[in-house]
Amino acid sequence: MKIQLMSIKHFLIAAACTVMAADGRAQDALPNWAFGPFIRPAGVNPILAPDSTKTFTDPMTGKQVAWEANDVFNPAAAIKDKKVYVLYRSEDRSGKGIGQRTSRLGLAESKDGITMKRQATPVFYPGNDSQKEFEWPGGCEDPRIAVTEDGTYVMLYTQWNKKVPRLGVATSRDLKNWTKHGPAFYKAYDGKFKDLASKSASIVTKVVNGRQVIAKVNGKYMMYWGERFINIATSDDLINWQPTIDSEGKLTAVVKTRRYHFDSDLTECGPPAVITDKGILLLYNGKNKGGEGRDTNYTANTYAAGQVLFDLQDPSKVIARLDKPFFQPSAPFEKSGQYPAGTVFVEGLVLHKNKWFLYYGCADSRVAVAVYDPARRN
Repeated sequence: MKIQLMSIKHFLIAAACTVMAADGRAQDALPNWAFGPFIRPAGVNPILAPDSTKTFTDPMTGKQVAWEANDVFNPAAAIKDKKVYVLYRSEDRSGKGIGQRTSRLGLAESKDGITMKRQATPVFYPGNDSQKEFEWPGGCEDPRIAVTEDGTYVMLYTQWNKKVPRLGVATSRDLKNWTKHGPAFYKAYDGKFKDLASKSASIVTKVVNGRQVIAKVNGKYMMYWGERFINIATSDDLINWQPTIDSEGKLTAVVKTRRYHFDSDLTECGPPAVITDKGILLLYNGKNKGGEGRDTNYTANTYAAGQVLFDLQDPSKVIARLDKPFFQPSAPFEKSGQYPAGTVFVEGLVLHKNKWFLYYGCADSRVAVAVYDPARRN
């Protein structure tokens, strides 16, 4: 009987009223705990595209390189001096295929969150520094950024030496000059996870007096991270992080993939999580399988975005999770490029002028933005 009652409940939820998605198609109305709808502003996307004219001296080779000539994608975002700053992944033309080139991070700023002014050279890249072992020759990828109440920006990014991807930590006061602190899990459990393949970290934040800032949960800083499944890690200093493990010393999974859903192949954390009056809200990227077990409502291997709500007192407890993506590829530039199966890869989320600006990568080739206005939500 319990199973039957749950089935009826799910049927009633599925029968809820519909709204129009950003691409003009009808979609299920979002529950009151979720953010959205996120609307693509008309006629502005993509807001960033490759630029083959910009060069800088590469510390690895000593030569001039067109550092963002091939693709720009997967952006982080932050607020400083009432402006939006976007740190985006850029790839040169040093190789062929995703992950085979060198990635660096460029910086763009905007007063309105849409019109971007770019720096001429990257602000973060594999240099002749203490992180050569982890970042040469693949570089620095897929950042997420959050800020403390006193103005220290904390960036979690992927260090890629073309052998093992590792979550790296860096800090800055101005978003231009960064201090690298090395792999996030290097010291945890006496180095047990120092060579763990890891990426995609979403630090928990909250809104304080109109500012989105890093928050503590149960006395510690906390992040959700991972791509095959989602794990929790905690920290006392925002630099050294400890993943949660079970009694056997194995990583615990608080969110896993779901067969026959849009996230059947991967559940990869997105921008910083946000504490709301309902719990801890995490936006994440779900990849659909290409074969058995995929959701046939969506293109095989496509990336779309989901949302999951966790209990604030027990951050490992899932309260609710969207069964369908709230954001999916629809524009031509989201379905062509390095990843033609289609990708909207969410990584940057900021509160700007009382609206939530969501920055995302498009098919591993461009950067775009969508906006959610809480004041206009029914």
